Amino acid sequence: MSWPRQEGVFALGDLPAQKGGIIKDARIVWQSHGTLNPARDNVIVYPCSYTAQHPDMSWLIGPDTILDPTRWFIVIPNMFANGLSSGAADNPDYPAIVTSHDNVSAQMRLLNEVFGVDRVAAVYGFSMGAQQAYHWAALFPEQVERAIAVCGTARTAVHNKVFLSGLLRTLEAAPEHQGGGHFAAEPRAALKAFAHIYAGWALSQDFYRAGLHLTALNAPDLDTFLRTDWEERYHARRAANLYAQLVTWYNGDISDNPLYQNDLVAALQGIKARMLLLPSRSDLYFPPADNAAELPHLRHAELRPIPSIWGHRAGSPAVIPQDHAFLKAAVRDWLAR
Repeated sequence: MSWPRQEGVFALGDLPAQKGGIIKDARIVWQSHGTLNPARDNVIVYPCSYTAQHPDMSWLIGPDTILDPTRWFIVIPNMFANGLSSGAADNPDYPAIVTSHDNVSAQMRLLNEVFGVDRVAAVYGFSMGAQQAYHWAALFPEQVERAIAVCGTARTAVHNKVFLSGLLRTLEAAPEHQGGGHFAAEPRAALKAFAHIYAGWALSQDFYRAGLHLTALNAPDLDTFLRTDWEERYHARRAANLYAQLVTWYNGDISDNPLYQNDLVAALQGIKARMLLLPSRSDLYFPPADNAAELPHLRHAELRPIPSIWGHRAGSPAVIPQDHAFLKAAVRDWLAR
């Protein structure tokens, strides 16, 4: 079945970043699925995860999958530094820190100025997209009806920062690194190391113990799996953008703004949206315990861990039928409320 799709580029002009600096001639590349209804009240914002671009995310959209474009008008705003929207790889003056706050504020402008929308039925996000969903709910409490955070938290946890720090230091150690996340050339050896580190965190110990990289993902051996599923993925992205998005992730915090003044509890309590928290039971950097700590401070929220051994990838289950079924049932139930 087909449904209406649109793509566009939203020009923001020179955009001041929250932590200083300016994204010159900033732009957001976007894609929409479905039809905006006359009341403009059927909008779902679907922000990107780390390195993801809108073609990578469309598997989740369809009448028989998680987000139904025959019912909802789904807008995917490509995150800054994902290779489509403005990013560090094409801008030597890109700010040192571009936050989720910067992304979400720009996304709200996109909805206002392109679609005439100032209220959304839901924000759905996975990983860094979940962090953006949390930011939407906290920054615009009167304008977000629901927020669905899949494998993501309101603030990047200390243990998560240790993981991110390892990736950042790996990129900085490359001889091609010129400082500040900029590179004289693509650091292929560093990116290979980067990919191998990532593979050890994104999937759980139980995943590897069960040999799912061989049986479910059809790799003939571990070395091939690391090359085809991880090295090739990151070699397809620019190192400066990888670095910039890691900095965004590292600084993820819904309370780091004048509205909440670094008071995370106040920020969580300020959310009026109905929050659905969907961590993976085996996620190594967004574990269920982090969402469980947030839950008591949210007004209207439910925690439903995904019962999976696929680690973080359980939250993006394009090739995991049982996790896809769990996510589809949970999300559709939440959107029906």
